[in-house]
Amino acid sequence: MIYDLAIIGGGPAGVAAGVYAARKKLRTIFITSDFNSQSVVSDDIQNWIGTVSIRGEDLAKSLQAHLEAYASDVLDIKIGEKAVDIQKEEWGFKIKTDASENSPEYRAKTVLIATGGQRRKLGVPGAAEFEHRGVTYCASCDGPLFAGQDVVVIGGGNAGFETAAQLLAYAKSVTLLHKNKEFKADAITVEKVLSHPNMRAIISAEPTKIIGEKFASGIVYKNLETGEETTLSATGIFVEIGLIPATSFAKDVAKLNEYGQIVVDPRTQASSTSGIWAAGDCTDGLYHQNNIAAGDAVKALEDIYLHLNAE
Repeated sequence: MIYDLAIIGGGPAGVAAGVYAARKKLRTIFITSDFNSQSVVSDDIQNWIGTVSIRGEDLAKSLQAHLEAYASDVLDIKIGEKAVDIQKEEWGFKIKTDASENSPEYRAKTVLIATGGQRRKLGVPGAAEFEHRGVTYCASCDGPLFAGQDVVVIGGGNAGFETAAQLLAYAKSVTLLHKNKEFKADAITVEKVLSHPNMRAIISAEPTKIIGEKFASGIVYKNLETGEETTLSATGIFVEIGLIPATSFAKDVAKLNEYGQIVVDPRTQASSTSGIWAAGDCTDGLYHQNNIAAGDAVKALEDIYLHLNAE
């Protein structure tokens, strides 16, 4: 059969779209390896709107339960499958998954890609050991836990400076480390953030080690110009060195930017290819958070509905 819509991805974006698709009675195939978004590792998410505090694992369970409650007879949910290829046809799209040997290729008139991505990890001694014990990749999830403390942000792009700006609302001090001589973030953002009295930035600084006992207590970095190593005391190390979007399977049917993100129209979330939309961390959207991903997916679903009913 040919579905009205194929949704690929089981995080906040995919589930939000799935619930809306079911309510609009769109015959939908929902493909996901699991319902774990990047936030699944967080013990205390405090910014999921409508819920004061929730563990990442519990958020994943609630997303799945919400989707299944609305699935009825219009939503076919395929858990444990990962999309590996999309091909465009005259009537729509063929989606191949890693379970294709046991199941046919899925066919759909439209596609919403909501596969997210994963944070690029800091590959220095101590980074893995102290992850979730001072080292974190999600300021919006864990930032408030470090209120009144000295923290470090690693990364000189827009994400790094936006994280620093967020942390300045409650941290005692924020130090940003950037390995290059010039920041990648927008100049106006850099100027605004660095003007805060509790903020400082160090360039040509390459992290070499995270130190601590039960929890992280500091970071060692090397000055790339002098070779000198310095230790900074910090209880929170926020890593913003890039996101690896899960989009390789879509590279032949949608335009990707230099970072592998799907380029979308921010008004509708439509990609460069008619019939394909994308939402969440797999897109080139300026901001990436759970609530934004869900909202962008709803926006995309509304546009998909209009597209299908205009035919």
